[in-house]
Amino acid sequence: MTELSALELARLIRGREASCREVASAFLHQIEARDGVIGAFLAVDAERVLTEADAAQALVDAGEGGALAGVPVAVKDNISTQGLTTTCASRILEGYVPPFDATVVARLRAAGMPVLGKANLDEFAMGASTETSAYRVTRNPWDPERSPGGSSGGSAAAVAAGLAPVSLGSDTGGSIRQPAALCGVVGFKPTYGRCSRYGLVAFGSSLDQIGPIGRSVADVAALSEVVTGHDPRDSTSLEQPPVRADLDRADLKGKRLALPRELIGDGVQPGVVQAVERAIQRLQEAGAEVETVPLPSIRLGVTTYYIIAPAEASSNLARFDGIRYGPRAEGKGHVGMVERTRGEGFGPEVKTRIMIGTYALSAGYYDAFYLRAQQVRGLMTREFNEVFERFDAVISPTSPVTAFRLGEMTDDPLAMKLLDLCTIPANMGGFPGISLNCGFSEGLPVGLQLLGPVMADERLLELAHAVEQVLPDAHIRPQTA
Repeated sequence: MTELSALELARLIRGREASCREVASAFLHQIEARDGVIGAFLAVDAERVLTEADAAQALVDAGEGGALAGVPVAVKDNISTQGLTTTCASRILEGYVPPFDATVVARLRAAGMPVLGKANLDEFAMGASTETSAYRVTRNPWDPERSPGGSSGGSAAAVAAGLAPVSLGSDTGGSIRQPAALCGVVGFKPTYGRCSRYGLVAFGSSLDQIGPIGRSVADVAALSEVVTGHDPRDSTSLEQPPVRADLDRADLKGKRLALPRELIGDGVQPGVVQAVERAIQRLQEAGAEVETVPLPSIRLGVTTYYIIAPAEASSNLARFDGIRYGPRAEGKGHVGMVERTRGEGFGPEVKTRIMIGTYALSAGYYDAFYLRAQQVRGLMTREFNEVFERFDAVISPTSPVTAFRLGEMTDDPLAMKLLDLCTIPANMGGFPGISLNCGFSEGLPVGLQLLGPVMADERLLELAHAVEQVLPDAHIRPQTA
């Protein structure tokens, strides 16, 4: 069962060929057998999972629930789950059990999808390798000596290793798409505001977006329909219906794709370039038109992002003071207690970003840094919107590199941050983006990214499904899985 797609599992359940409990048990067994090596999960409550599976079975028997009823799902550990720990992979939230479900989790439960457990991540979603987690390192199922990417590395590794059929991650600068690329699975970031952020522990509020990870575009589209849609509890939620893609309409003929020259040249591994170029050739043979275009603001994306995101993080993380939730350190008076709690609770990467963000927002530097960064963000959004007037989507590598060895970049923080070069524009402009496997370089998966205009989620998923059909390597799984 653990080798089947989410939609195949759903068909088994609806056809009474397998029960929800049997499916959940198969994945719990796989987690027990393999997660000691992969390290994808921070919390799994087997008894709770089976109870939720029984509740899902009742929905199926009553003819209710969604298209994925009975299919279990892994949830990134920065998304609130009532009764199950939510730590953001940080010591400052160690043992914290939320009293409420995030909207996306409530929608999973209503659709009859049991929550398998909480997936590992970079602490507070700050990182690109899942190495900044305070609890454990997650390993890439293609090569356990390599990183699965981040920050949603646990969510991507769980799907790639067959520990979960689908998962939810969060994407602030590429944190769904980059690990999906490094793990050879599909990751989708919806348009900003189409998926509720209520219950997502905030990192960069104007950038964060929850989205699905799966083994195919069809699985991701099905899960998107479950978790998206307007939520009155989220002030940034768009008054739009759930994302419902008609994958039967998928077609490449006549589709126009823009390839930014800034994302296919210097800084991109030759093997990645070759895999993407081979994929583009197949798309052209299937009837798509691909044209190289200039998008000069992309070169400013990483610098701009690492002003805006830390600035918003410094504000959002101010609430973690040891008073309201999480462990509390002893200190002299209120200030001393807060200083010690935050000093002991936050890891080095989180502290660094809080300090950078606080500096950028300070009175003497606000105009020079934060305001200027927002102006560049506006410029980048305009450039992409002009391209979308002439093209159906922007195509590029998802990551400039394949999965790198664990520890390889920990001493070079700038190199780690440059890994977000291809993915950041989607968050800057609120655009939907998707990554799927397009081939291999030295035995490691290479991600192909598609970006679409705001609110074009359905069209982007349909296009990605058409792309997937002409890429022979799209569904290859790691042998270790």
